[in-house]
Amino acid sequence: MKIGTDGVLLGAWASVLNQPQSVLDIGAGTGVIAIQLAQRSSAELIDAIELDEAAYEQCVENFEASPWSDRLFCYHAGLDEFVDEMDEQYDLIVSNPPFYAEQVSSGNNSRDLARQEGSLPFDELVQGVSQLLSKDGIFAVILPFKEEGKFTELALEVGLHPIRILRVRGNSDAEIKRSLLEFSFFKAAVSTDLLTIEEGRNEYTQEYIELTSPFYLKM
Repeated sequence: MKIGTDGVLLGAWASVLNQPQSVLDIGAGTGVIAIQLAQRSSAELIDAIELDEAAYEQCVENFEASPWSDRLFCYHAGLDEFVDEMDEQYDLIVSNPPFYAEQVSSGNNSRDLARQEGSLPFDELVQGVSQLLSKDGIFAVILPFKEEGKFTELALEVGLHPIRILRVRGNSDAEIKRSLLEFSFFKAAVSTDLLTIEEGRNEYTQEYIELTSPFYLKM
């Protein structure tokens, strides 16, 4: 699977200001978000879970090849199984969940599974996070903008409150396509920002460059 903009955005944006000592990436895919957080933080424990076997194997390979391999570990498991078996709680949980509810086939079963919401329903995700997140922890997720309200409602039902929102559009003439959301168990004033990725074709905005350039060889 290719590394997409969504994952890079989440890995770059998720807050590490609370100096998390434990991190969990739910639905890790290639593992890029967990690796970014290893680069950005001093967390001693960075776990990931991935259900798809091919993606899991690629994630493990990428973890082992990274400079932070001693802090990275991937479990081959679904979220429900992981919640049932894990006593650990995490200071930071991140997820770039599958969100394409429509059953559209690309001809690649792994890619289809990763893209269909049915493989990780939003209600299952927020319920699992509410059990795995430490009391002072932060949960960060990236979603289609149109799902922002629905997801926030589900999060509130399990006691997770929005604290930071970044809405993303491709260029200044484009509609907002993505929402990056952070939640905690504590109510706070919500910080809301807008990020535009490009000024023109392959001409990135200064804000996007500042956010993501630490993770690209050429930017």
